Amino acid sequence: MGVKLTANTFKKVQDLSEVEASEELNWLAHEIERHNILYFNHDQPEISDTDYDLLRQRSSIIEAYFPSLASHNGQNLRVGASCISRFGKVKHSVPMLSLDNAFNEMEMYEFTDRIRRFLHLPDNEPIAFMAEPKIDGLSISLRYEKGMFVRAATRGDSLIGEDVTANVATIQEIPIRLIGDDIPKIIDIRGEIYISHADFSEINKKQKKIGAKLFANPRNAAAGSLRQLDAGVTASRPLKFFAYGLGEAESLSADTQELINSNLARWGLPTNPLVKRCDTANALVRYYDEIVQQRALLGYDVDGVVYKVDRLDWQYRLGCSARAPRWAIAYKLPSEQAITLLQDIEIKVGRTGALTPVAKLKPVTVGGVVISNATLHNEDEIIRKDIRIGDMVRIQRSGDVIPYILGPINRQRHGNSKLFVFPSVCPVCSSKAIREIDTMTGKTEVVRRCSGGLICPAQAKERLKHFVSRNAFNIEGLGSKQIELLFENDWIKNPAEIFTLEQRNSTYIHPLEEQKGYGKLSVEKLFAAIRARRTISLERFVYALGIRYIGETTARSLSQTFNDWNTLRNVIELAADENLDNEAYKDLVNIEGLGPSAITSLISFFKEAHNIKVLEDLLLHINVEQVNDIQNSTSYISGKTIAFTGTMDSLSRSEAKVQAIRLGANVVNSISKKTDCIVAGSSAGSKLTKARELGITILSEKEWIKLINEN
Repeated sequence: MGVKLTANTFKKVQDLSEVEASEELNWLAHEIERHNILYFNHDQPEISDTDYDLLRQRSSIIEAYFPSLASHNGQNLRVGASCISRFGKVKHSVPMLSLDNAFNEMEMYEFTDRIRRFLHLPDNEPIAFMAEPKIDGLSISLRYEKGMFVRAATRGDSLIGEDVTANVATIQEIPIRLIGDDIPKIIDIRGEIYISHADFSEINKKQKKIGAKLFANPRNAAAGSLRQLDAGVTASRPLKFFAYGLGEAESLSADTQELINSNLARWGLPTNPLVKRCDTANALVRYYDEIVQQRALLGYDVDGVVYKVDRLDWQYRLGCSARAPRWAIAYKLPSEQAITLLQDIEIKVGRTGALTPVAKLKPVTVGGVVISNATLHNEDEIIRKDIRIGDMVRIQRSGDVIPYILGPINRQRHGNSKLFVFPSVCPVCSSKAIREIDTMTGKTEVVRRCSGGLICPAQAKERLKHFVSRNAFNIEGLGSKQIELLFENDWIKNPAEIFTLEQRNSTYIHPLEEQKGYGKLSVEKLFAAIRARRTISLERFVYALGIRYIGETTARSLSQTFNDWNTLRNVIELAADENLDNEAYKDLVNIEGLGPSAITSLISFFKEAHNIKVLEDLLLHINVEQVNDIQNSTSYISGKTIAFTGTMDSLSRSEAKVQAIRLGANVVNSISKKTDCIVAGSSAGSKLTKARELGITILSEKEWIKLINEN
């Protein structure tokens, strides 16, 4: 305003008309946000803290006098947010996917080569990338409508996150109103919430002073601060934010990632000043080396460097896999290491019967995290590295996440170190533990497995943990620890018993409410979460069964091909009938990405009587949805079965398949009477001949490109 602000600077609130109050609130909103950006993003404040507080106080007083205008500018979200009993759920309009990782230069060069092959680019075509430090914080999605902040959600399972709007609104670096006249009407801004090293140190000093538990590292502190039920606690924590990209964006005027980053900063959002455009693979590696050298001086934790293809049209063409975009990658920074004592080796039995050796370590801090366990992978790895109980060993957190043992410190080995003999029987159920022969290669598998199947309590327990996991049934309040407790106490022994737990609980003399770790409210929430999962999508259901080799991507392919559970089950059971000239087996073989091992595993699962009993019991209590949500139901090829053959001249086969899947088609590997269409490139062979014999629609590459452009 150009003058020293005092209470007399403004007209008395009681003398304002509602129109005047509305206009002044609008001015205050813009002015407060302008000063937020100057202070937090540019470190160039124009007014004193006292004057800034006066602006905020004025806004609050006007809202108190004019309640109808209380949500006019959103500044009331910043402070005094009431406690909430739990976080609601938010479905992301565009999934918040993870990133694939690279751990060395060779993998980085392979990433760029993969993009070139996928996009069918000539060797001399340059590919530009945007590079930025990968902040080790908490991913967040901020939704703005008409420039106003309306919602914030965590990543969650990439499809559904937690609503943390009230808490995020207390973070001063995040604007309530965006600045500019080119802001999309609806826009989801993706970024990272973090805590600086200096602020982390201060937080732990305060925690120690009041006798509270110390945070292990800045990321845990950021996550814990954001997920407070009392937003006032969040407001007291020095959370910071970097914006790095977009989810949904209506009418976005940008054609490069670089321009998106520029727009984010111009609209008032903090962006990392180290973001840089790189035009070659060598430039990507040089940028990585620069970040490695600066790592200790940045003032906040980073665990890698993120590279994104700069051109947005190329990003769209590359698309995404089930977990990650194909147009981006995280090149992880060198892992931190430590030396400690290997006190023992224990065997953990997984849901598929795999016996995994786990090192029990003398606790040691690595990268701010206390490590007491580390994987040893398998018995061959123990022999190859000559790891013995009693050794001093060097451990590392791979990608700063998964701890594993690099090897022993031989010069510190003493006479008390002893060799570990890998068990030939399951340590849980005493069934034989065998190393199977791979029928495809004839080689002995590296993993030793319990042959007990579901009679093995360890496998049954681990399958239950998988069943309720985030990407399967995702039952809130029923995590690994809860499954351990309920399984050991005979409350839940199989999936069906999850859905009968509420009914059975009412008949118990000592119900769940009386058990350690539970209370009336937590039990009510658990039962509500279970009821909410009585209907589930087909792909989640298939994945939840925990069948060996059937991951999320394969489960999705099976779901999209057969559309409903009964059809899928019938095909698999028919495929097991050796007396048929098996069309059903051919249907499975024909599914893109479904290999022989996965097919064998599916058939074996449905041959096992115990598995069928578990399924039938479970299906009495749940509803498996049909696949009706085809990605583009208005597309001409939606629901069609399509195959590709020959060499494409203007695009790669991989890209052509992605385009077809994006438009709702089922892509298959071979031709049958069920195939609706075949796209034939140059040098097409036997598939094209068979398609003509069967009268299948044949499209040239030009016709295919014209078709997808019309959709």
